[in-house]
Amino acid sequence: MQELYSQTERAQAHSEEVSKVLRNTYTLLAMTFAFSALMAVVAIVANVPYMGLWMLLPYVAFLWLTEKNKNSSMGIVWVFALTGWLGFTAGPIVGMVTAAAGIEPVLMALGGTALIFFGLSGYVLTTRKDLSFMSGFLMTGLLVAFVAGIANVFLGISGLGLAVSSMFLLLSSGVIAWYTSVIIHGGETNYISATVTLFVAIYNIFMSLLSLIMSFTGGDD
Repeated sequence: MQELYSQTERAQAHSEEVSKVLRNTYTLLAMTFAFSALMAVVAIVANVPYMGLWMLLPYVAFLWLTEKNKNSSMGIVWVFALTGWLGFTAGPIVGMVTAAAGIEPVLMALGGTALIFFGLSGYVLTTRKDLSFMSGFLMTGLLVAFVAGIANVFLGISGLGLAVSSMFLLLSSGVIAWYTSVIIHGGETNYISATVTLFVAIYNIFMSLLSLIMSFTGGDD
């Protein structure tokens, strides 16, 4: 009987820990997206030029600093630096899209991103499926997509660009489902790391959808 009580207490403690991580993650995620959107507006108003691959240097630095400080209050600072930077560098792209095709493609990409995030998160939270088996495939796929995306900056092949955007869309959607599963099964207890992983996945989905929408509607012409 004592063992049964002990198991019940452990299960309850685990459930409370998971709930805390999810609550903190989604709260910080909402705050960082608001800040990222603000920084995108700042970039558009300031007419900041498209930065291309140069945006990766601060991104990698901020990512490393966030991971290094994830167990301290400075981790919060670097999370906002990282997500603010991504918003700032996305601003010129959003500005070019709205100048060429209006606000509709941006709203469509935002709506699609929200649908994918809430749909996949809700599915995993409801079913509580263990998707740990997806980790190797997703990490390998993202690495391939990342390398292909950098190569296409120099090659400029439209078909490859569509393939890369499609890969990032599918793989990042998979990351949302997989990482939500990791959290609810106790594989991630640091909400800063969880926030960064989900934010980058959502960011990639939005940018990929925006690219695909512009391609299929002829906005790139």
